[in-house]
Amino acid sequence: MAVPTLTIAVLTKNEARRIEACLASAAFADQLLVVDSGSTDDTVALSRKAGAEVFEYSDWQGFAVQRNRLIEHARGDFIFFLDADEWITPAFQKELQAIVASNAKAVWQIQWRMVAYGHELKYYISRSKVERLFRRDMLKEYVGVVHEQAILHTENSSSPVPREVISAKLLHHSRETVRGSLEKLTQYVMLGASKRAQAGKNGGVLRGLASGISMFLRLYIFRLGFLCGGAGFLYCFFVALEAFFRYAALHYDKESLTNNVGRT
Repeated sequence: MAVPTLTIAVLTKNEARRIEACLASAAFADQLLVVDSGSTDDTVALSRKAGAEVFEYSDWQGFAVQRNRLIEHARGDFIFFLDADEWITPAFQKELQAIVASNAKAVWQIQWRMVAYGHELKYYISRSKVERLFRRDMLKEYVGVVHEQAILHTENSSSPVPREVISAKLLHHSRETVRGSLEKLTQYVMLGASKRAQAGKNGGVLRGLASGISMFLRLYIFRLGFLCGGAGFLYCFFVALEAFFRYAALHYDKESLTNNVGRT
């Protein structure tokens, strides 16, 4: 039997400062694939130089549409979605290759080692688990503008596909600069507010304060962000700001909310 193959797929837009390190960490893939969303810097040239197959789509319609374009161009038996701000460690590579070689039928989730403002948040407890590795013949499409969700061909409530967790963690360079965090704040706030408006939820300052304060306490205190110095404080504070402004925008910008928010 042929050895199963792996496609590592990356979405990019203006990632010249970090795409080389990201793709270098994924160079072991059988197919290294990039879909670019209209970069105006050297992202496309650097990606091609790193050996990636690059396809350019500047008509931004949301993360799900771009991920579906990655699926269209993928040839591997397995497809792993890697973000441009993530690096694959040697331990993660070893585990990923073992999973692909097993040809198992499941969906695999990843966890992160967080890096923010140039410092690894060594004591921060990241509990997020995100589905990233799929057998390509099981993956139908993605839906959703932000925090998109994978839809499988055969899965239903009576026959769920097993979910596994890759034990090694990706290095996630979540927030590099204060300016970048402020720019991302607008994008994620407006998309999050729009999503909640479509679900019929209500917003307001008090609702936002409750959400923001709760989020900050959870991350900074209970997930040990306070042990990670100034970088830990900034990381937790910006996530809390997103939680607050989502509900503020949901109330005060309700009539103008849209999913058509360009990617920064």
